[in-house]
Amino acid sequence: MPDNVSRRDFVALVGTVVAAETLPATVAAEAATPHHPPPAPPLGNEPEAYTFLTEPESAFVEAAVERLIPPDALGPGGREAGVAFYIDQQLSGQFGYAAKMYQKGPWVPDASPDFGYQLPLTPQQVYRLGIAATNAHCMATYRKTFDQLDGAHQDDILTALDRAQLSFDSVPAKVFFEMLYGNAVEGFFADPLYGGNRNKVGWKLVGFPGAAAVYLPFIENHNVPYKVNPQSVADLQQAEQTAMLEMPAQSGGMRNTADMTAHIALAKKALGLH
Repeated sequence: MPDNVSRRDFVALVGTVVAAETLPATVAAEAATPHHPPPAPPLGNEPEAYTFLTEPESAFVEAAVERLIPPDALGPGGREAGVAFYIDQQLSGQFGYAAKMYQKGPWVPDASPDFGYQLPLTPQQVYRLGIAATNAHCMATYRKTFDQLDGAHQDDILTALDRAQLSFDSVPAKVFFEMLYGNAVEGFFADPLYGGNRNKVGWKLVGFPGAAAVYLPFIENHNVPYKVNPQSVADLQQAEQTAMLEMPAQSGGMRNTADMTAHIALAKKALGLH
């Protein structure tokens, strides 16, 4: 990370990263009627509770994401945006178990990044070992855990991790930092469905309109601010379900055409188009 660019500015430049977990399932099919399928449960409304991080680990991650994405005049920081909860949910799922990562050697720690991930550790293990090692360093140096340090000392620790100025036996410090930082950026910009980006603060920061992709009338408007109220997957789901319930019962291709027409109309409405 360049020294002359703040962490928050750098996060804004990185922009929109989409998480890779699956969407929640819809309700049971037997509840459907012949003409109206049952509404899917509202997306993104599950109660928030950490399912992987322990209390000391969640305290570490909450403190870290608040320093990586600090609050300022433009909006909330990483903690209020739910970034720590997003990370916890990712660690509880396929990402945490390395379900889609190559997990067989040989491992070449100093290999070029082009060769991909070079550790036998799952992301769950990287976080667990990295947090424990960093807290042990903080205790040995300051007699406090990372989350108990003031902001300036927390920044010193994060910078040391980023620059590989700390050396741990259990996990490479820089690998831990890069994973933490990358997940923090994801959590700040992913659809709120995944637990972060509360109130779409990340999207509002960079002017991203969200899931309603109807931009054709604006493509040629170069260097013109594009100001809309961002629409999440859950927003469109709710609006679309309402429209479907109000739509007369149809069948076959006619219903499919009507569904698509309604979806396009809803997306245009979300973006303030006519």
